[in-house]
This record gives sequence, C-alpha cells and structure tokens, in this order.
Amino acid sequence: MSNASSELAAPPVTAPDDIKAVPVRHPGRWVAVVVVAIVAASVLRAVIVNSGFQWHYVGKYLFDPKVLGGVVTTIELTVVSMVVGITLGILFAVMRLSPNPVVAGFSWLYTWFFRGTPLLVQLLFWQFGGALFHTISLGVPFGGPALIDPSYNSLIVPFVAATLGFGLNEGAYMAEIVRAGILSVDEGQTEAAQSVGLSRLQTLRLIVLPQAMRVIIPPTGNETISMLKNTSLVLILGSVVDLLFAAQQIYAANYRTIPLLIVASIWYLALTSVLYVGQHFIERRFGRGFSRGAA
Repeated sequence: MSNASSELAAPPVTAPDDIKAVPVRHPGRWVAVVVVAIVAASVLRAVIVNSGFQWHYVGKYLFDPKVLGGVVTTIELTVVSMVVGITLGILFAVMRLSPNPVVAGFSWLYTWFFRGTPLLVQLLFWQFGGALFHTISLGVPFGGPALIDPSYNSLIVPFVAATLGFGLNEGAYMAEIVRAGILSVDEGQTEAAQSVGLSRLQTLRLIVLPQAMRVIIPPTGNETISMLKNTSLVLILGSVVDLLFAAQQIYAANYRTIPLLIVASIWYLALTSVLYVGQHFIERRFGRGFSRGAA
C-alpha cells in the first residue's frame, strides 16, 4: 500500500534554469527623487545667492555673549518649567484616578482650566497678578496671623512668573499623559501587587509607573521640545532675556533683523536636536522588550 501511494505521489516541481526573478520597477520613486532634488537645489541656491541673509553677520553674532546668555536663560526656563510640570502631572494624574470623587473632580477642574486657556493669557495673568493680590500671606487661613506677608511684585518676579505660567500649564498636559500611561498597564499588575501586601503608593511607584514609562516617555519628550520653543513667549514679560529676546535686543540696535533671527533659529535647532537624541535613548531604555524595530 505504501509503495502504491509513493508511486502515485506527484514528482517535485522544479523551476527551469532560464526563469529569473525580475524586480518590480518603481518609476514614481525616481520622479519623486528628481522633484525633491530640484526643489532642494533651488532652495539651497536661493539661500546662498540671496545677499539678504547676510551670513557673515550670522557668524558674527552666533556666539555673542548676549545671545549665549539668552541660551542659558532658555535652558533654565525649560528645565525648571518641565520639572514643575512633570511633578504636577504625576500628582494630578494620581488624583484623577483616585476613588475619592472630590479629589478626582479637583484634578479634572485643574486640567480643564489650564488646558482650556491660552498659555499667553496665563503668563500675562501671572505678570499682572499684583493688580489682584497686593500681598501674598502665608499663615493661619481665614484672617489668622500671617507668618510671612511679602508683596506680590517682590515675590513673583518676571522669571518666577514665567516658570509658574509654563509649569502650571505643562502640568495639565502632563497629567493626561501620565494618566494615559497608568491606564495602559494591565489591572492585573495592580491586583497582584496588592495581593502580596503592597500599598497603593508602593504599587504605583514600584509596579505601575516603571511599566507606564514606555507610554509616558514619547509624549513627554515632545512636550519638552515644545516647552523649549514656547519659552520664547516670555518675550512679552519684558524682563526675562531669553534667546529670542536677546536676539531682538541686538537687532533693535543694529537693524540686522534677518541675521539675528537666523542666529536664534540655529540655536533653537541645536537645542531641540540634543533633546531629540536624548529622547531616542530614553525611549530605547524603557522600551526594551517592546520595540518592534531593530535595536
């Protein structure tokens, strides 16, 4: 029976030697390459030939002490504001997930208000808050004795007003980012942690947040890059000399507007490029075991 079945089996099919695989042609790709090359060459030629760019002035002011001081201030604003924003984001994300409806409602109200009003308006409110509160009293509430009672303008200087405006606004967005990251972790992780006696805070710190970082890091990196660029809004406060304000002060004196704006753009691109690289390595660190691409 086995011999008969083997005789009836079809012989293996072999391809003739003269048949070769022909790659699929993609003429559209070459057309796209030509178009992109023409556009890039046209832009590059315009940048080089147009004397209005005044590249020699760009090189002259790229490392000007006033510009470098503005770069330092921009970095300080970004770092302090993101520290405040991330801290508030974690706090209000945990509050939003609290079973206490009052705590969860207060977190929702905070997020709703600061996400719903423009950042520029919030900065202006902090700048002119002295018109509403002449002094800031810290002590026993509701008319009790005050421990400290400084004036608003002496306590909320422009740099502090800027960091409060940026930080509180960023905290609302970070709260939603952190909340999404926490919700991405399977509930079984929390149940397993509680079954071995971990408290809610320990579960969050040791089990949930480390796993949620894979989801939290990418949008946090984007928020940091956005914060770096949004610090240019501090220009309206008039006293904090950031990168853009420093460039504006220089071109207001020598009327080299375009070269100074190019200088500011180069520095913003350099700083954001550093953040891109840092975000890449942090994402790879927390995405181990989940990455779909090659390491």
